[in-house]
Amino acid sequence: MALPSLLAPLSAQPRCSAVITDFDGTLAPIVEDPARAVPLPGVREVLARLSAGVALVWVVSGRPVAFLVDRLGPDLCLSGLYGLERWLDGGPAEVLEAERWRPVVAEAVARAQAELGAPVEDKGLSLTLHHRTRPERAGELQAWARAEAERSGLVVRQAKASLELHPPVETDKGTEVETLARGMEAACFIGDDLGDVAAFTALDRLAGEGVHTVRVAVESEESPAELLDRADLVVDGPAGALDLLEALASALPASPG
Repeated sequence: MALPSLLAPLSAQPRCSAVITDFDGTLAPIVEDPARAVPLPGVREVLARLSAGVALVWVVSGRPVAFLVDRLGPDLCLSGLYGLERWLDGGPAEVLEAERWRPVVAEAVARAQAELGAPVEDKGLSLTLHHRTRPERAGELQAWARAEAERSGLVVRQAKASLELHPPVETDKGTEVETLARGMEAACFIGDDLGDVAAFTALDRLAGEGVHTVRVAVESEESPAELLDRADLVVDGPAGALDLLEALASALPASPG
């Protein structure tokens, strides 16, 4: 595909630009078993090409950093658990404020596994209750999550076909994107889920400071209307996101020599 004109400022000044993207539903197709999610063929290669030419290339996800490293390799910059964990310079960099909540999360995981009999994803510093394959249980899981949040001090976040319980630390995709892209001349974020709306809002704030920003929504049957309505560009599924990244990488100036 041809590079959309909205992204031309990123290719024109790559050393002052940021490319930030979600993982599930953006770089990897959504699957019923979250443990089986893998990036599309070509994703790792195009992110490596972009990293060689753009000031900042970063993946921000609700997945644990260890999962992202396994799927994308150790050479990228990654934020896991919405910023509770980071991976940069080839190693982990955890947010210390969140670390004290690890035993609280572990207790919540144990209760969920004992009481719900529903898919519970233990992410170490957060947990996810999945209802993709049992949509009729969404209300039950919502009630359990709210009660557990009140008991434990964790906070509930809505996600695609799931609920998440997190430490009450002020970090989400919006705070990560704003922190990472501040000081850049241009920045884009690519995402597909409700949690990515916060990243779009962060780009709005940066745009108010003079940064050229581009909000890219990855459309699927489950994409929230709010995300699509607020997008500057909409692409068709992870394949469309990959095509967009490849077009951007191809438009970068050739490296000297």
